[in-house]
Amino acid sequence: MTSRKRIGIGVVGFGWMGQAHSRSYLRIPTLFPERTYDPELVIISDNVQERVDDAVASFGFREGCTDWDEVIHHDDVDVVSICAPNMLHEPLAIAAAEAGKHVFCEKPVGGTPEQTVRIEAAARAAGIITGVGYNYRWAPLVQYAKQLIDSGELGEISNYRGRFFSMYGSDPMGLLSWRFMLDEAGHGVSSDILSHSIDLAHMLVGPIDKVVGTGHTFIPERPLPKAGGTHYDRGQPGDPTGSVENEDYFGAMVVFENGARGVFESSRSIVGPESQCAFEVYGTKGALRWNLETMNQLDLFLVDSPARGYTRVYGGERYPYHGNFVPGDANAIGYEDLKTIEDFEFLSSVAAGRRHVPGFAEAIDYVSVQQALLTSWKSERWESVTRLAPR
Repeated sequence: MTSRKRIGIGVVGFGWMGQAHSRSYLRIPTLFPERTYDPELVIISDNVQERVDDAVASFGFREGCTDWDEVIHHDDVDVVSICAPNMLHEPLAIAAAEAGKHVFCEKPVGGTPEQTVRIEAAARAAGIITGVGYNYRWAPLVQYAKQLIDSGELGEISNYRGRFFSMYGSDPMGLLSWRFMLDEAGHGVSSDILSHSIDLAHMLVGPIDKVVGTGHTFIPERPLPKAGGTHYDRGQPGDPTGSVENEDYFGAMVVFENGARGVFESSRSIVGPESQCAFEVYGTKGALRWNLETMNQLDLFLVDSPARGYTRVYGGERYPYHGNFVPGDANAIGYEDLKTIEDFEFLSSVAAGRRHVPGFAEAIDYVSVQQALLTSWKSERWESVTRLAPR
């Protein structure tokens, strides 16, 4: 029997992402027989005692607490998975790094570019392995798209279109939760969902050289949250309101270092697209397009194909990771399967003692673009992308 390394997991935050990652750690042994490690759910922390109790009773965590410091300094924890609200990421990640724990952090690593820079610097100084939740990289057909681009099947890339449109903030009666507050979430869609679009472009096409961008807040006031409410609760007309402090929308044009041109848009207040993280890539020999809403299909156009026009490609076991979940072709996988692939890859890097991609270095790649976009929004000019570093 092959000897496997034990990796002790501590999770901070047991909302949607904390639960999704916890399920992923439990699923890894059932899906990846080639793994070199076995994850163990050691300890969970959340500020709601009922969630802690559920994590222990239903997910099998050995211990639970409401003080995240217990997770950071637990002797049996090798990896800290940070799934707390954005503005808690900095103290959590830095404390974990200083304690010598490897850190996986949901995006955005920092709610602001400055926070991300400080977090990455602390992790680099500690010599730990880091990961960031750019999970759409791991979709099997996104991996296939990268193979096509890297092999030259599309020729020289000339144009890229990326977008992330989501309706999660489209209801004006949606409560003024932490996501809309600068001191709790950081910036708006430029910290939140635009990061996915630009990270995918970095992976598929390469670094960005210069940008011009603009943002806007379409719903400037929202009902104040009620005690015990959640992000998904609604207020009523006449309820007291407060001001939204970060942006609902961001749009940009960019020039990549390789000369390709790109266009990006991101909105949380748009009506229509439910969760449209999508991209289109255009080259001299072909083009392709992919959309999270239909994540198990990709449209591919090849100039030399006898059947001129886009061909629908369905996901299947011949593409990376898909066969770990279902065999055959056109048998769909889902969102949390991407989180499982993400966690499998990160823990594989930890077990091997190697740098993980995407890690905090890739988070710096994004916030360097984000800072240039925020500067451009104010200056109303093209701005060069300069890699951010501690001051």
